[in-house]
Amino acid sequence: MNVTGWAWTATLIALVVVLAIDLLIIGRRPHEPSMREASGWVVFYVGFALLFGAGLWVFVGGTAAGEFYTGWLTEYSLSVDNLFVFLIIMSRFAVPRKFQQKVLLIGIVLALVMRGAFIAAGAALIAQFNWVFYLFGGFLVYTAVTLLRHGDEDGDEFKENILIRWSKRALPVSSSFDSGRLTLVTSTGRRLFTPMLIVMIAIGTTDLIFALDSIPAIFGITKEPYLVFTANVFALMGLRQLYFLLGGLLERLVYLNYGLAVVLAFIGVKLVLEALHTNQLPFLNGGEGLHWAPEIPIWMSLLVIVGALGVATVASLVKAAVDRRRELSRV
Repeated sequence: MNVTGWAWTATLIALVVVLAIDLLIIGRRPHEPSMREASGWVVFYVGFALLFGAGLWVFVGGTAAGEFYTGWLTEYSLSVDNLFVFLIIMSRFAVPRKFQQKVLLIGIVLALVMRGAFIAAGAALIAQFNWVFYLFGGFLVYTAVTLLRHGDEDGDEFKENILIRWSKRALPVSSSFDSGRLTLVTSTGRRLFTPMLIVMIAIGTTDLIFALDSIPAIFGITKEPYLVFTANVFALMGLRQLYFLLGGLLERLVYLNYGLAVVLAFIGVKLVLEALHTNQLPFLNGGEGLHWAPEIPIWMSLLVIVGALGVATVASLVKAAVDRRRELSRV
């Protein structure tokens, strides 16, 4: 797939325009969006992604469109998992609802910047070293096992990392969010940081951790940097509104981690098989590819991902309904 500089430029300009509109809306009137507003934006962004994929199908071909849709769905599901942690962070630091949009938008911008850097680094590594797929695949399988092992643990067990603890200890932080800015001036003229800064640090470090999972996963779907980047962009767009649209539903998706574990394990195995098929390691089969290793087609990847996430979602909602009936029967 040959992507011209004009295509990259147009994509980046469109991204900046959409982010500017989001910033303008929040900057003019910080608020908690209504269900109608949130659902409208989510439908818009999902429709935009589907339209973009259709454009790829028409102008580039079905393979590129299939890789984009599969990558977008994978990244979207992983981004929804981000929302669980964002929800915990908001609750832990008692962020007022009217400021949560601002936190989410900044978190999304940070995620885009970090993922952009990881995409560039990953593309450069892949271009030079085929064996990096072994590392990516092994890391994804390890992550999947970790999700399975900790799937039943309480999600409220958010552990503050060393940077958050240092910031709370070393920086002069007020107890009030004030107007939602990072700093405020007291009546005595002293400038203090607001808890918003600590929240931003928590969101930023969380974005970094999630980028370590998502970038190897998307490279397991496609090696084309443009598709990797756009799949990530469309997965993150609308995430802010999705947070408010899902609301309490997030807490009911108790089996989502298991679905994500299946997806990550599948992509991890797919990467290792592809690395074996195109092997260049001199100590393995004399540096020749192992042609017995099957190549998993994109349609099968899409089927497995949709199936795993669909089963996890339905099972979660069924469990929530059963638990609710039990609680009502006890009253």
